[in-house]
Amino acid sequence: MDLLRLARQFERSFATGDRVVRLSHDRKTVFVGDIHGDLDAFERALAAAGDAAVVFLGDLVDRGPLSRDVLERALAAKLERPEAVHILMGNHEAWAAAKFRPADFWQSLSPGEVKTVGAALLRLPFAASHPAGVLGVHGALPDLASLDLVSSVSPGDPAWRAITWGDWGETSGAADPASGRPRFGPGDFRERSARLGARVVVRSHQPDAPTYQFDDRCLTLFTSSSYGESRQIAILPRGRCVQTARDLDLVRI
Repeated sequence: MDLLRLARQFERSFATGDRVVRLSHDRKTVFVGDIHGDLDAFERALAAAGDAAVVFLGDLVDRGPLSRDVLERALAAKLERPEAVHILMGNHEAWAAAKFRPADFWQSLSPGEVKTVGAALLRLPFAASHPAGVLGVHGALPDLASLDLVSSVSPGDPAWRAITWGDWGETSGAADPASGRPRFGPGDFRERSARLGARVVVRSHQPDAPTYQFDDRCLTLFTSSSYGESRQIAILPRGRCVQTARDLDLVRI
């Protein structure tokens, strides 16, 4: 099935989907970082997940040569296994809400394809919550009173920008003037994670971030060759208790 048909079917099937994926404690969960058009990484990650729930943390497209193939296969996998395959919105899925660069995938599409695919991807969820206290997002955490309020966030909102564009650092600061990426510090992480009920956050998005931050409670994960040879996924086995991000298994693919 080609990209346009997949996008239309996806939009119809998930038009009223929740913005927060609710994962099960009784099923192994695999988190996958930015893919960025790396089809080999996508296929390896999906194969490694097997029958587990798999959470793609966003940024399937751009920067890599096979973005269209990756997106087609990801949408097809979601349509075939909707309870097991979950695709979160990254900033590179949200071209219809906020333009950016590099955007080689989006710029390769016809105007009609941009409209159809862009509308479909704006239906993607923003976060994935696991009962063990693990929260998957693309970027940073929104300034909200509870996780339930994530479903009230709309693309373009400040909370949405934090989720899809936000970086973590040693201090909070104004958004980067070139990229528009907001930056948040340790205090923001402690306060926001507490309100959202997240003991551990798994995210991607920020190549200059250390793998572990904030007393090992934040894991930044990359699966694309765009960011080096160390393509990794994070595995949360069924029933495992989680205190820090180091309780997840990091596996090279």
